[in-house]
Amino acid sequence: MATLRAQRAWTRRQLLVRSASSLAIASLAKPHLSRAADRPQIAGGIQSGDVCGDGSAVIWARADRPARMQVECSTVESFKTIIASALRDALPEADFTAKLLLNDLPAGQDIFYRVRFDDIATGVPGESRLGHFRTAPAAGQSISFLWSGDVAGQGWGIDVSRGGYRSYRTMRDNRPDFFIHSGDHIYADCTIPSEQTLPSGEIWRNLVTEDKAEVAHTLAQFRGNYKYNHLDENFRAFHAEVPMLAQWDDHEVTNDWSPTGSYDEAGFEQDGTSRLVARARRAFFDFMPIRDIGARQGRVYRKIGYGPLLDVFMIDMRSYRDETWNKGSDHRGWILGAEQLAWLKRELAASRATWKVIAADLPIGLISLDAVALGDGSPERREHEIAELLASIKRAGVRNIVWLTADMHYTAAHYYDPNKAQFQDFEPFWEFVSGPLHAGTWGPGELDDTFGPVAMYQNGCSAAQGENLAPCFGLQFFGRVDIDGASGMMTVTLKDVDNRALWSVDLVPQPQPRPAVVAQHS
Repeated sequence: MATLRAQRAWTRRQLLVRSASSLAIASLAKPHLSRAADRPQIAGGIQSGDVCGDGSAVIWARADRPARMQVECSTVESFKTIIASALRDALPEADFTAKLLLNDLPAGQDIFYRVRFDDIATGVPGESRLGHFRTAPAAGQSISFLWSGDVAGQGWGIDVSRGGYRSYRTMRDNRPDFFIHSGDHIYADCTIPSEQTLPSGEIWRNLVTEDKAEVAHTLAQFRGNYKYNHLDENFRAFHAEVPMLAQWDDHEVTNDWSPTGSYDEAGFEQDGTSRLVARARRAFFDFMPIRDIGARQGRVYRKIGYGPLLDVFMIDMRSYRDETWNKGSDHRGWILGAEQLAWLKRELAASRATWKVIAADLPIGLISLDAVALGDGSPERREHEIAELLASIKRAGVRNIVWLTADMHYTAAHYYDPNKAQFQDFEPFWEFVSGPLHAGTWGPGELDDTFGPVAMYQNGCSAAQGENLAPCFGLQFFGRVDIDGASGMMTVTLKDVDNRALWSVDLVPQPQPRPAVVAQHS
């Protein structure tokens, strides 16, 4: 297996090198077509995402003008045989972004894809870019994936002299099958200044753009936050090779936002929808390789089935929460909302996969007015939803659930033990925290005993280092999950920006005590 992975990694490196070389040769051979004014350009990188066990995947790219995106896929790098092709227009109303859903792809295969934009007005073809993803396995194949979050936060942007977004280069070297981004893709509420001073007196020098000079309020500014990330070469290279499962958290809109409690001078629509949130949501869906779910466009929560070993449940702890923060004498509170909670309970009970990963944008046991945990004691406010979920999982006999999250700007492993908990009607489970990918680092937070979490490992900045530690100090984190195709064992490893394995645990799958229930709704 190690040899096969090494060979695949070399092929992927060749892919991008050959792509760049081909473009250079084409420019020399046909100088009359090489001028940017003549040909549509790919503005930024290309991305794939939401790769599912039903043979589908999303492809995304952005043009520099109105253009028609052409996508071709092959199982061979030479593109000798084309197995799928599709078209989608990139138009001004979507800021020239385009994404499309490919279907009926073969299981467990390396898929090479190339993207080109043709000028809508003239038909002149543009450059081609090559990308890669691997489809979900049918059976018996091992899986590896990564997760993390929190990019370009606290004003720590792209310092080219310090390697830019180094975590993306390290994650690319891990050659995962896919990547879960746990939220805070951008910090729309934080500017990127030209310089920041480090404790030593050295200067951190950012690439700067007009859209990152102010806190985002307009749709163009929200979109500009996503464009900023595409300026980093590590970011572009990673996303060209690794499909992403994207969810969001607060900084895609504004700090600690809630649906009706966060707004600006633009106010609300007649239905009570915040215009600020609506603009942020539109920019997120414009720039993410995320599928639309039927009539529910703009819905972030969804299930990604990745073969018989794994189902990933992407949840949304922002869009349906109460607006009063997690405090007060009122015992009512929610963070998932009734509809999403019912969906999650139903889909977990119906899952036939060995492992069920709940990808959450916030932890459930770390004390935070913005999240779930309030402090020691019986469930209060938002904790009631989590208690209901955990009890339903136990009643339905669902096993092998793991929670993954980011947001806290340090890395940790929490084991939830009902014997140590105030609320005890649940089976033990693990929660793993990672991040930041490229933002300020904080020290470990405080756990409460409502659900009995025990910190088995934690790593962040020390009190002496101070909070908001710059990325150049190396305390940037991501997690890796490996599932063995033969035994089904899951290995979770917490890693840092230099690819050091900081802590690891092997989880043996437990037998399911009941047959899966078939879900009636998606």
